[in-house]
Amino acid sequence: MISLQPAKGHLLIAEPSIIGDVSFNRSVVLLADHGNQGSIGFIMNKPLDYILSDLVPEIESEFKIYNGGPVEQDNLYFIHKVPNLIPNSVEISCGIYWGGDFSIVSELIAEGNITPNEIRFFLGYSGWDATQLNQELEANSWVIVENTYKKNIISKEYNSFWKEKMIELGGDYLIWSNAPENPSYN
Repeated sequence: MISLQPAKGHLLIAEPSIIGDVSFNRSVVLLADHGNQGSIGFIMNKPLDYILSDLVPEIESEFKIYNGGPVEQDNLYFIHKVPNLIPNSVEISCGIYWGGDFSIVSELIAEGNITPNEIRFFLGYSGWDATQLNQELEANSWVIVENTYKKNIISKEYNSFWKEKMIELGGDYLIWSNAPENPSYN
């Protein structure tokens, strides 16, 4: 049952039934864009074993890199909440911005004028064509919820994010909040 329609800034919470899907199992995705052409989002709770300086050696930084999704995983993307510092950003919603001038981002990091609580980096993104996300919603692969964190989602702790959402959804989802990620470990 779809109670909320997908929209920029909403969160997609992976249904517990998405088991075995390496990209989306226990994912929380921020929808960065949604329209007639399709949808784009970033997985907010899947850090990779990289830091920014691993991918961009000229930037000495310990900023974590997250798996944004299975599309274009050779490209670096970022969201942030400081459009006054990063020109050419596009607002997603609620004070969250996508992209902007990366050379300025590099300078801000080098000068210590931006923190991990203000920006998050991703390899790849999550993408759906015009009808794909609706099909997945009808198949009960996702639950759509409001982003109650607004721009503070950027600093949201990733370890327990999906579990917290299962608890908030309540009902049948409560049991999944304590289930092991891999049911065979039970």
